[in-house]
Amino acid sequence: MMLYKEPAPIKDRENPFESMMSRFNIAAEVLGLDEETYNVLKSPARQVIVNVPVTMDDGKVRVFEGYRVVHSTILGPSKGGIRYAPDVFLDEVKALAAWMTWKCAVVDIPYGGAKGGIICDPYSMSAGEIERLTRAYTQSLVDIFGPDRDIPAPDMGTGPREMAWLMDEYSKTKGSTEHAVVTGKPLVLGGSLGRVEATGRGVMVSAMAAMDKLGMDPAKSTAAVQGFGNVGSWAAKLMAERGVKILGVSDVSGAYWNDNGIDIEEAIEYKNNNNGRLEGYKGAEQMDPDDLLTSKVDVLVPAAVEDVITIHNVEKIQARLIVEGANGPTSYKADKIINEKGIMVVPDILANSGGVTVSYFEWVQNRMGFKWTLDRVNERAERIMNESFERVYAASQKYNVPMRIAAYIVAIDKVAMTYKYRGGF
Repeated sequence: MMLYKEPAPIKDRENPFESMMSRFNIAAEVLGLDEETYNVLKSPARQVIVNVPVTMDDGKVRVFEGYRVVHSTILGPSKGGIRYAPDVFLDEVKALAAWMTWKCAVVDIPYGGAKGGIICDPYSMSAGEIERLTRAYTQSLVDIFGPDRDIPAPDMGTGPREMAWLMDEYSKTKGSTEHAVVTGKPLVLGGSLGRVEATGRGVMVSAMAAMDKLGMDPAKSTAAVQGFGNVGSWAAKLMAERGVKILGVSDVSGAYWNDNGIDIEEAIEYKNNNNGRLEGYKGAEQMDPDDLLTSKVDVLVPAAVEDVITIHNVEKIQARLIVEGANGPTSYKADKIINEKGIMVVPDILANSGGVTVSYFEWVQNRMGFKWTLDRVNERAERIMNESFERVYAASQKYNVPMRIAAYIVAIDKVAMTYKYRGGF
């Protein structure tokens, strides 16, 4: 079997596509994947680069580079967020699109994977500029998007507001209101109850399931959460409600620590009243953000960005359990050391898949023209997350591999079998 040739690392961090493919290769070897299926599954089905001209508030026209990568449509229409950030690059979008394929497969929902991105700094742009950018990007990709083709969602730098603009612009081109073209919308536009907290809830469910396997009592356990955005704050809140003492949290303004446990409700309220930042929070002492990852806690939840656990800090990690709220927070090179240290990792493609699960529920509700109650959404999402955890845990035991490789095995096996049933080439 011809294996993928790894690209050179980017700057001082690992190339995210390289990290994804390294794990993919291991799982493919374990499964004995044939060369045809291997080559189909490793390659994105479509990569689109668009140049989007936008009239800025000063009257000048700026051209933004945007991407949409459709990794797979074997299981169904492709699904994945749109990221607005100054450091978006194509290999990152390719990796995130592939992760979405595996994420949808691991929780057994009928989607393939996709991802989008625009190189921009949304925090330095006005609402009008972001709206014009979003609408122009939608126009550029109107032949890619569609309720049965490719369904975007929010990601870093985007939210319900941008999804509303995308839905509206797409609907204009079709001459009818198309709620199901995008998920993560405002409730009044067909968004789902429970979507905002869905990813954080999935992280909590995964953490509780893993703690049960490790014989850890939540009421006697401590945690640190890196990243206090939507995912991290909800994960911290829901874990705290189940008895876990959250000793440390961090965001872009720094890291905060309290030996007696942080009052998460208070911290969230403070953040919401302080332009979305913890800066100046008095309920905890400030600490070096790097030290948060290596602090003495039972559970570590990296819920911010990629590549925060690397060969430079992995030796110092003291947690017994890592639950990945972010996409790709652990570099491939750090995996070996984590495994040698006997730390259980609930990988990103399992732990943070609560978001895409409830996105699927939103799409289903839009197609039905009917809304579910919050209890129904949460109950079904938790059931899917628990069932998915058990499948991955069983695969880890069967093949004697870490949870991350087990998750890839479960996902790749499902997509490969579907590919074969659909006739291959």
